[in-house]
Amino acid sequence: MSSIKVLDPTANRQSDNASPGPDAGPLAGKKIGIRVDQIWRCWDWISENWEAKFRAAGAEVSYWRSTNRSGEEGEEQLRSLVEWLDTLDCAIFGLANCGSCTGWTVHDAIASANAGLPTTVVATQNFEEFAHELSERGGRSGMRVHVLPYPLNELSRAEVDPVAEEYFDGLIKVMGASIGEQKAAA
Repeated sequence: MSSIKVLDPTANRQSDNASPGPDAGPLAGKKIGIRVDQIWRCWDWISENWEAKFRAAGAEVSYWRSTNRSGEEGEEQLRSLVEWLDTLDCAIFGLANCGSCTGWTVHDAIASANAGLPTTVVATQNFEEFAHELSERGGRSGMRVHVLPYPLNELSRAEVDPVAEEYFDGLIKVMGASIGEQKAAA
């Protein structure tokens, strides 16, 4: 019986940022960005639920929707992402819920983290490990990842809304954020 050796064609990064980056801190007065995409209606619903909670905490919320990512459209998407990031104090990126969606979610989150923003990736359980792997390969092994149950997109809004409620406090913890604390007067 002969044996073969399988080589991993991917190289380890020489440089890695294992830090999760800065904490989001008190959310009152902050501009929070939520990255959504074209596919996951459940993520739109969860984002809307969390937006209401952020606004109630005194934060502003804006969205950036990822669309076509190749060719000229892809170049425009990257420019748009960078411009959007410049308007934020912290950002949440989702939804890592399939292979390519996880790839682009993490790709965009790495751009945010590299810009110095408190950044959190939201992944479903089935894609948590992949989100961490892609973060590491992208040089951000310390990326904050908040995990939601799987499956979600197959559920009705009436079934997804309780998930948004249940997982919000965990998001705040992963973000290193706080609600109800006001910024000190200057």
